[in-house]
Amino acid sequence: MKNNRLLIPAMALGLILAITSCKKEDEIKAPEFVSFELGYNNSGSAVIGDDLHIDAEILAEGKVANIRITIHHEGGHGKTSLLDEEWEVDSTYTTSYAGAKNIDFHEHIDIPGTAEAGDYHFHLIVTDMEGNRTEKEAELLLVLPADNTAPVVSISSAPAEAQVFTYGQDITISGTVTDETALGGMYIGLVRVAQGLQDSEVNATNTITLLHTHIFDTDKHHNFSASIKVGASSDNNTPPKEITGDIAWTLGEYYILVKAKDAFGGNWGFSQRYPVQTDI
Repeated sequence: MKNNRLLIPAMALGLILAITSCKKEDEIKAPEFVSFELGYNNSGSAVIGDDLHIDAEILAEGKVANIRITIHHEGGHGKTSLLDEEWEVDSTYTTSYAGAKNIDFHEHIDIPGTAEAGDYHFHLIVTDMEGNRTEKEAELLLVLPADNTAPVVSISSAPAEAQVFTYGQDITISGTVTDETALGGMYIGLVRVAQGLQDSEVNATNTITLLHTHIFDTDKHHNFSASIKVGASSDNNTPPKEITGDIAWTLGEYYILVKAKDAFGGNWGFSQRYPVQTDI
């Protein structure tokens, strides 16, 4: 009788161990990263205005449900150009990946020319259809591009040479500015010939402003149209400045100059001078 009493607990224990062992064998592992690469040649860095290369081989026994990428700045914002702004990413991918067990996750994320250079924190999160979740973290460095080429100014419409404008008439110019990397600033001034200014000296303090902006259609391209009414009391600067003192309207010879600066190299591009006359 004693042997039977001892046998029953032993059998129960064996059954529990067998069930536990089966459960462990049936458990689906969380997704695994077989390989991971961030940045070209796994550099852990990317150039502002270019794209970020991401490649990871992922094994997911429970089949991929979605893959999420988040990128955020690590703090200590210190602007390196007029365009700097906080850049963050939070993107979820399912197309081409959902339902797969073994995938090569290969994506490129565009980095705008306005992103701030510096250290970022990168997260790649894989969730399977069983609810299991695995995360890969990495440091990411965004660096400024090398930009040695000045923006190009193209004029599509301008006054006829030495065209005479009288009080109340609009002097108008339009065209495009482009840069191979990113635009940083643009200025259009109406310059009095008698001032004898070099093109590099023309700015919002010493000429009548038709346009002064750091906001563009895209990082690399901008269509513009600007005008000023002869005799206007204030110009189009931001904020507008009074047309008085050294820049007051006078009878005589002026010219329009368009100039644009890139965001990173400090290079300026200039239009030709467009002569006009005022009869005021």
